[in-house]
Amino acid sequence: MKLEKRTLREEARQRRAALAEAMPDIGRRISRFAEAIASLKPGPVGGYLPLRNEADPRYLMQALARLGRVLALPCVAGRQRPLLFRRWSSGDATVLNAYGIAEPAAHAEPVVPRLVLVPLLAFDSRGHRLGYGGGYYDRTLAHLREGEDVVAVGVAFAGQEMAELPRASHDHVLDLVVTELGIRKVG
Repeated sequence: MKLEKRTLREEARQRRAALAEAMPDIGRRISRFAEAIASLKPGPVGGYLPLRNEADPRYLMQALARLGRVLALPCVAGRQRPLLFRRWSSGDATVLNAYGIAEPAAHAEPVVPRLVLVPLLAFDSRGHRLGYGGGYYDRTLAHLREGEDVVAVGVAFAGQEMAELPRASHDHVLDLVVTELGIRKVG
């Protein structure tokens, strides 16, 4: 399965790069679904700052904040550990972690999100997600879902959908995916 996922990841990276080039305004397009996303689950929202050509959730996050939602960004706590989330608002300073990913400073308030916006390389109609292979979001969703209902929303270009993705026993499925075409229940 490792070789298959490696091949799928490369194909998905190329596909996403082409989609991002063709649709640089993805962030604005998905932000119009903020009210529907806010209605899914009360509580804080865990988002992310986009890397490379990931679908950009920043406009969506700003719209969620205007609707009164507390925002948080993930912080890498260490290899093989779930991500931690710290409170963040648009314009707050960030620091680069060891992987070169921007995250809130260590003094930012810890937050436990009830809804998590999840970056991805690809998704399928069953809610399976192809990530980068580090397992951070799978460990994080497993941790957050211990005894709590947490909604996982993939953020993507519609063209990132693949017919079927492989799934390992530790992989956590998405509940929904938001794309430029709308919010779609998966899984």
